[in-house]
Amino acid sequence: VAWKSLLSNKLRSVLTMLGVIIGVAAVIVMVAIGEGSQARIEDDINSLGTNLIIVFPGSASSRGVQGGAGSFNRFTFDDVEKLQNETTLISAISPVVRTGAQVIGGGSNWNTGVYGVSTQYLSIRNWELQYGEPFTERDVTSKRKVAIIGATVSNELFPDQDPTGEEIRIRNIPFTVVGVLKSKGQSGVGQDHDDVILAPSTTVLYRLKGGRYIDMINASAVSTEQMDAAQKEIRTIL
Repeated sequence: VAWKSLLSNKLRSVLTMLGVIIGVAAVIVMVAIGEGSQARIEDDINSLGTNLIIVFPGSASSRGVQGGAGSFNRFTFDDVEKLQNETTLISAISPVVRTGAQVIGGGSNWNTGVYGVSTQYLSIRNWELQYGEPFTERDVTSKRKVAIIGATVSNELFPDQDPTGEEIRIRNIPFTVVGVLKSKGQSGVGQDHDDVILAPSTTVLYRLKGGRYIDMINASAVSTEQMDAAQKEIRTIL
């Protein structure tokens, strides 16, 4: 009886089936899009670093106008050392000194960002090396002119080769490439994570940028659950 009813009302049967198919397919597609978006967001967050906490300097006000975070910068290496010695909820910490520069190497040149960091920065930011090895504490202490370059910088200056051991010039100061970062690609807002150069924080501050203050501090909390407590601890100590 059901089969005869379907055959006798072909158009109605097809439209009913089509409605059910579209409804079920729409639910499946929406669930898939949601899970895919969640996975993409989680990947972007994980690419930033492990339990990452970014500490900016305070704010200053001039004539009643608030300047916002970082407008009153008095962070020094002493602050980083103080946090390293006194915090109990931080597993790794690194100063960050930022500057931009024209880089020359391999017969080409490229304008990129240069970050002065410590030896713990790679673990904080979940970054691995494709070639070479990271710089050492001795390199940081002695202000050695060594650099780890991102995949984009490597491809622009030394395409299709391992540039480890090659010399590049940052603001006409010679640096030796000791490693190349594995590619992280772009962030969700289109920022190229690989367009960067990492060097010892002391080298960037004293040889490239000048001055005595660092731009920010990056830290990694001991666990995701301790993120809020770690922030409060850092704020209290500083």
